[in-house]
Amino acid sequence: MIARLRGLIDAKGEDHVVLDVQGVGYLVHCSPRVLQALPGRGEAAALHVETQMREDQIRLYGFLGEAERDWFRLLQSVQGVGARVALAIGGALGADELAAAVAAQDRAALSRAPGVGAKLAARIVAELKDRAPALSAPLAGLSEASGAGAPQGGAAADALSALVNLGYARAQASSAVAASLKALGPEAGAGELIRRGLKELAQNLS
Repeated sequence: MIARLRGLIDAKGEDHVVLDVQGVGYLVHCSPRVLQALPGRGEAAALHVETQMREDQIRLYGFLGEAERDWFRLLQSVQGVGARVALAIGGALGADELAAAVAAQDRAALSRAPGVGAKLAARIVAELKDRAPALSAPLAGLSEASGAGAPQGGAAADALSALVNLGYARAQASSAVAASLKALGPEAGAGELIRRGLKELAQNLS
């Protein structure tokens, strides 16, 4: 089982990279996000790898960090999500963004990934809300403060969406909403959460 590879970039394709490890070329499937982050041909790179074995083939999937690989594995536990869709989701959303989307039950964020429709996005957030790894304390706090089952369009989700639309990174917005929920309580409305969230973000940036 291959878990990690370090070598030189030999070639890049639309959905893969060939990594030369001491003269052996490993074809590793990657999302566009990962491919863009990798250096050019002949330069050193390292990838965390998920190895999937089938009767007729062995496929390697590469990630920049362990958190991305963990999400790739977890997503495939959801019915209707195979390796291709899981990779597409990882390409559209980083690990922190994905954690925030699941914590806030943000189906719209997941629907940005190719191959993910509204029904599949709803299934993903519903099935993973209690099983998603605690990748960061603020995101876990958001899930707990919002009741872990907050419906799409709830105050927490609306506040998160509003802050993201204002230009804040999803992970930052999620942290601000989590702090706001903790301070104001789960009954707080979206307007209150947005105003408090903006104050939290301003303090963090000062």
